[in-house]
Amino acid sequence: MSQYVLVRTIRMDNVDIGLFEHDRNNTLYFYLMNADEQIYMRYGGRDSAAADTYLNLDSLAVALGQGLELHEKYKKSELAKAPRPKPSFPREYSLLVERTFAKNQCVECHLIGDYVNLHREKDKTLDKMTHLYRSPDIKTIGIYLDVPKGLVVKEAKAAVAEAGMKAGDRITSVNGTPVWTFADLQHYYDKTDRRLAKTVQFAVDRAGKSETLTVTLPVRWWYYDVRYRQSSVDPRLYFESRPLTEAEKKDRGLPVDGFACEVTRLDSFGLMMKSHELKVGDIVFGVNGVERDPYAHTAELYMKLNLTPGDIVKLDVLRDGKRIQNTLTSYRLSFRK
Repeated sequence: MSQYVLVRTIRMDNVDIGLFEHDRNNTLYFYLMNADEQIYMRYGGRDSAAADTYLNLDSLAVALGQGLELHEKYKKSELAKAPRPKPSFPREYSLLVERTFAKNQCVECHLIGDYVNLHREKDKTLDKMTHLYRSPDIKTIGIYLDVPKGLVVKEAKAAVAEAGMKAGDRITSVNGTPVWTFADLQHYYDKTDRRLAKTVQFAVDRAGKSETLTVTLPVRWWYYDVRYRQSSVDPRLYFESRPLTEAEKKDRGLPVDGFACEVTRLDSFGLMMKSHELKVGDIVFGVNGVERDPYAHTAELYMKLNLTPGDIVKLDVLRDGKRIQNTLTSYRLSFRK
């Protein structure tokens, strides 16, 4: 670390967020770069389980060493320059300006992430599968890293195991883009198209030999628990659910390709606000008459993807074998700093 110039950014007021683009819901995020503003790699990243799942001093030391090696290559013109992304600054987002600059408050990373999405919602360019469900969990496709060793695979399961990934492999690229750290891997994996992509390619170093693996993406590979994000564009429904199996749907006379789900938990705030009258054990099988969706496996996910916070909907519910209707009012998170 003594070979680096260390800069801590404590406010983002005038930072080029086009160059320094990342998932703003990370607890910390480092860029390893040179004086020409060429970014060698990123360090950071998280999952829904914890802020530091992929962070420790050993993996940071690995990244710092790799950064020095890349810098030497850059000085010898052995590393191609990357084109600079289009500049972008917080002042370009009027809602963010109103929330921060206009009140003489500083701009922080999580504010940028939230207010950029609010602008997308306003401009009707918000794609919740991409913009809300950012940084998909790599464990969904079976990648378990030996975290202190960086991108060395500790265990390969499910889709990646079927593609040939093995314990001991070191991941070196995602869809042709070189990666050096978990933050790199998460950043470029996140760019995979949610609707069109059927596969993703990983290159791995296996005992000094490069192997390219084509991994078939499972259904809803991008889906995970996003509640930690505290996002203003995520409609608050105040209940949790589990998807019904095909057998359970057949038993209840529901379409097997529908998004019927069983309510497993009710949120106390929702009960206080009387946002709905659902009960634990209720089966929600329709939203405003819709029972199927190509992307959602539960009515809860269907609403998160399709509702704007504040929308009121009619739910079709099975309770004790009887079909009833229930009104649900979604809420927008009151954003707290």
